[in-house]
Amino acid sequence: MKLNKDFIVHHTAGESLLVPVGSADFSGLVRGNKTFGAVLDLLKRDTTETEIVSALAARFDAPASVIAADVDKALAELRKIGALDE
Repeated sequence: MKLNKDFIVHHTAGESLLVPVGSADFSGLVRGNKTFGAVLDLLKRDTTETEIVSALAARFDAPASVIAADVDKALAELRKIGALDE
């Protein structure tokens, strides 16, 4: 899976923004924290949910089960707005 080309990521002041451009069916902004920003950055290249969880577990001090649940929730929201190419 990978971030859809109709969305761009912007990081500012500890916050991450996902912005639709071009022909995206979603209009609005998605705001998130630095963890969400890390997920978005990992989705700039083709990756898997397992790879995302592993990368975040290496970067953040949290139980793997919590990270996996957070990644699952973030990916579900991204799917809902059409931000993922799978």
